[in-house]
Amino acid sequence: MEVDRGGKIYTIHKEDLLYPETSYLVNGVLIDVYKKLGGGHLEKVYHKAVEIGLNDSILKYKSQHYVPLTYKNKNVGKYFLDFYIEGPDGVLVLELKRGKFVTADLIEQTKKYLIALNLQLAVVGCFTFDSVVIKRVINEY
Repeated sequence: MEVDRGGKIYTIHKEDLLYPETSYLVNGVLIDVYKKLGGGHLEKVYHKAVEIGLNDSILKYKSQHYVPLTYKNKNVGKYFLDFYIEGPDGVLVLELKRGKFVTADLIEQTKKYLIALNLQLAVVGCFTFDSVVIKRVINEY
């Protein structure tokens, strides 16, 4: 699959990758934010910067997307996703964190978001002092 990013064509070689074009675009925003800002900022700073990056992309998104949690048609809780993103080949959740690494608890929480929305893919971007760590989380329901 080929992806056009700002006039440059990139080839994605893995054929079974879930939502490759949308993932590629999201990853590009995360990497660009890190390159421009570096590490050590508050999570809300990265959130604002990623939102600006998403605005400049072809992706449609909702920031702080509300997701009700129900049981037997009764509301029992709620989630707020950092970003709900609609791309050219699929819908995914983007969660942002700041820290040294992506924890197992964060992965499990992100899977709960996917289950609540009946979605298959989330991307977690963890901004560290020296990089942005990007993890894909798959809901294999």
